[in-house]
Amino acid sequence: MTFEEAQKELETIVQRLESGDAPLDEALKLWQRGEELYRFCKERLDAAEGKIEELASRADAVKP
Repeated sequence: MTFEEAQKELETIVQRLESGDAPLDEALKLWQRGEELYRFCKERLDAAEGKIEELASRADAVKP
């Protein structure tokens, strides 16, 4: 799953939960899936941030 796919699914889940149309059991399953997707997205963003910081420090190191 890509970050973009996970983000889109998470947005769909949030909309579904905010609408209030989901029965309780379904809402609980949606919430659980949403937490999984949130963690997945956060891990990807944290990894990207780390890479960006590393690349920025490399760029700073080669500046005259």
